[in-house]
Formats: sequence, C-alpha cells, structure tokens
Amino acid sequence: MATVDDITNIVALDNGLAGLSTLRRDGSVQSTVVNAGVIDHPVTKEPVAAFVGRPATRKIAHLRENPRATLLWRAGWAWVAAEGTVELVGPDDPLDGIAADDLPGLLRTVFSASGGGEHDDWAEYDRVMEAERRMAVLLTPTRIYVNP
Repeated sequence: MATVDDITNIVALDNGLAGLSTLRRDGSVQSTVVNAGVIDHPVTKEPVAAFVGRPATRKIAHLRENPRATLLWRAGWAWVAAEGTVELVGPDDPLDGIAADDLPGLLRTVFSASGGGEHDDWAEYDRVMEAERRMAVLLTPTRIYVNP
C-alpha cells in the first residue's frame, strides 16, 4: 500500500516537481505544474501534500469552487499520485487554528518540503509572499498510488 513516504522519496528525485489536476466548473480537468512536497498539517499534525499558490490563478479558483485535486510526481518511470481534499491557508483564506503571523513559517516549510531546501534570503521570500498574498495549499490524501 502506498503512503506519504512514497511521495517524500520521489520529491527528492526531481525537486518536488508535480502535475496538479483540478476540476473546472463544467467538470473537465485542468492540469498544471507545481512544486509540492509533504509536511505535517499545521493544525491536525497529519501528513499532507502541500504547495505554495498564487491567489489569482485558475487552479486556485477551481480549488475554491471544488476543493479536490490530484498531485502526480514522477522521476524517470517511477511515479506516485495523491488524490484528496484541499484546504487553502493564506491572507484571503484563513484556516481555524492558524494565526496570520504563522503564515510566513508555514510557507517556508512548504517551500523547503517541495524541493526548495533552504532559501538564500528568507526575509525577501517572506516579503514577496506577503506582497503577492501567497497561500499554502494543503491536500489531505484520500488515496495514494504508486508505480515504483
């Protein structure tokens, strides 16, 4: 049975590069590429897949309307996919249990887990994230499947 450990293992192989699929209002699928990894949910402490999102994108609009998505990571012929429900955590999308001043640390954690490692200038990173009203997108897996 596949687990979040399978995700963590493959993230390390290709810098967290993942395909994200969301549903449009008409039921068709929209796909894009994000850097995503695994973190502990900031409230429940359960492992979730996460990436940093920009509020004015179609993927975020889709997730606001239908908070379900699939993330797919690959490295060579190996891949792992996680389907699940999504929570948005940001200045425009508060989440109970997360204070506004917790957001910079959460975004840093997501960045690092998504293949970014350590940033050269965390203060500048925080400034840009705040200016662009960036958010953490947290996917709680309901199904994980893998092709090792």
